[in-house]
Amino acid sequence: MIRRTRRFRADHDPVTFDFAPMVDIVLLLLIFFFLTSTLGARQNALPLDLPRASRTVQETPDLPIVSVNRAGQVFLNGQATTLTRLGTQLKPLAAASGGVVGVRADKRGSYGTVVSVMDEIKKAGGTRLALGTQTETP
Repeated sequence: MIRRTRRFRADHDPVTFDFAPMVDIVLLLLIFFFLTSTLGARQNALPLDLPRASRTVQETPDLPIVSVNRAGQVFLNGQATTLTRLGTQLKPLAAASGGVVGVRADKRGSYGTVVSVMDEIKKAGGTRLALGTQTETP
């Protein structure tokens, strides 16, 4: 009869755990959550009551967004600005986006202000507009 002897942990090297892969995964998750939280916050930063449409398209995060609230105040990428400064601030952003500029306006706001904003966008080099809407609920 062959007798086997058991070895105890003391006879072997201690068990180690490599934390590097776990740290990599945690950092990737953090980066993912930071990016997704800032993209959603940018779209809904201003309390606008957008008009409804039967079809909507997902907003592109690198477009400059000009918003007009109900009181007629103008915002560029969530920062308050005036209609006179909008053109100079928007010119480099419109050039970087290929002439595409997003416009989000409150449906009960001033139509004249929205038309003035669109005119300033055209002067700043904006060639196409992406109008912000909400999905129509049945």
